[in-house]
Amino acid sequence: MKLDHVVYFTSKSPDEIVKMQKKEGKHAVPGGKHEKWGTHNALLYVKNAYVEWLSVERPEFAEQVDHPLTQLLLHDLKEKDGWGTICLSVTDIEQFNEDITNKGFATSGVLDAERRTAGGELRKWKMLFVDQPVSNELPYPFFIEWETPEEMRREQLRAEGSLTAENEELVIRECVFGVEDPLRDTGEWAVLLSQKVGDSNDIMIGEICLRFIEQESGKDRLQDVIIR
Repeated sequence: MKLDHVVYFTSKSPDEIVKMQKKEGKHAVPGGKHEKWGTHNALLYVKNAYVEWLSVERPEFAEQVDHPLTQLLLHDLKEKDGWGTICLSVTDIEQFNEDITNKGFATSGVLDAERRTAGGELRKWKMLFVDQPVSNELPYPFFIEWETPEEMRREQLRAEGSLTAENEELVIRECVFGVEDPLRDTGEWAVLLSQKVGDSNDIMIGEICLRFIEQESGKDRLQDVIIR
């Protein structure tokens, strides 16, 4: 299991995001369209994961689909742009689904997914969500298994210019979650992910720290992503 990507919900278009990131000296690219969900994205690849800026392209589609991430996007954008959630990659998503179901977690079942890239290529993966109502409570991470092995995907990204040498010098180090009850949420995630809880309400996924800190008001959400 590893961090695959972090998701930022935005009302801006992928082209706007790419221009904004360029002004900050960062190389982001248009990701493409999720045609079945009515969404599109911009992406910033780094050495160990990537950042996804997710936005609505076709509201008439997005508002009708029964898709947990799209529903969370629509819910959060009613208030403002901001960090949404994280995605973890697993090597056998069907087995992982069985494992967490046996722990008592209800799930979406394994879903087929795809994105049409800006260049017209179709990229496919499988994904899995833990069932929970869309609300201001902290969403569990969702899970992904790519159709193409990771090193092959990264070679494709290098070849097309999406993953540059400068990007590969950047690493996501920490994901910080602002929540009402850090002890509770850390414990629940540790059970879901079969991981140990650290001394400071944190969980290590490889070299990346998932840290839970207390906040007094607002939605329980991913609050900050440390990249350096």
